[in-house]
Amino acid sequence: MKSVIAACFDVYYYENYAKASCVVFQKDEEERILAEYNVLIDEINEYIPGQFYKRELPCILKLLDKVKENLDFIIVDSFVWLNDSKKGLGGYLYEALNCKTPVIGVAKTFFKDSTNYLEVYRGNSNKPLYVSAANLDLNYAAQFIKELNGEYRMPQVLKRVDQLSREA
Repeated sequence: MKSVIAACFDVYYYENYAKASCVVFQKDEEERILAEYNVLIDEINEYIPGQFYKRELPCILKLLDKVKENLDFIIVDSFVWLNDSKKGLGGYLYEALNCKTPVIGVAKTFFKDSTNYLEVYRGNSNKPLYVSAANLDLNYAAQFIKELNGEYRMPQVLKRVDQLSREA
C-alpha cells in the first residue's frame, strides 16, 4: 500500500461555542498519528435543518489553517454527495478547497435519497458506514475506511477525533 497522509475532522457544539478537532495520520503497512489540532470557535452559525454545512464548514476551514502537513485527502463525518443534485458537508468542503484536495465522507446514518456512496461494514457490526468521496475513486475510499485500524464499526482514528472534540 502506498503511504498516505490524511486528516479527519470533527466538530462538537457546546452551548455558545464549538470545538473543532483534527487528527492527521499516516497510513501504509501501519497506521500512526502524526499530529492533533484543536480550535475553539466562539461565533458559530445556527443549526438549520438540511443546511448542516453552514454551521460545520466554517469551523473545519478555521482549523484547517493550522494543519502543517501536506494532506493526500481529508475525511469528514458526513456525506460528500447526498445525491446527484445535492452536496453534503464533504462536497461543500471540497469546493471551498478549490476542488484540489480529495474528500472522503463517512456517515453513520443514511440520508434519504442518497446516491453515490458505498456501504462499508467493519468488525462484527451489522450497521454500515456510508462512504462517499470527491476527487477520489469511491471503491478506493471505501476500502481505505474498511482497512483503518479498529475492530469495531468506527475506525480508531475517527473515534479519536470525536473524543478529542468532546474533551473540555
